[in-house]
Amino acid sequence: MFVKEVVVQNQVGLHARPATFFIQKANEFKSSIWVEKEDRRVNAKSLLGVLSLGVVGGTTIRIIADGSDEEQAVEGLMRLVESGFAE
Repeated sequence: MFVKEVVVQNQVGLHARPATFFIQKANEFKSSIWVEKEDRRVNAKSLLGVLSLGVVGGTTIRIIADGSDEEQAVEGLMRLVESGFAE
């Protein structure tokens, strides 16, 4: 299991379009991946799950992966979040 925290950089957070980019990136990996905000954990490959967290800009989230490519998955998703989803 590999875990890292990252601050969501874009102002609007993980709304529909950034959440879609996040899920598409998560689906590139074989590992099971979750996103945590405070005490809630959701499947990072589920649009409804990610949107249900209500992540806004400036929020710290944890990206958790477990599997054969867990480290690459977390690092790839962190880079995407840190880039602000090109918004």
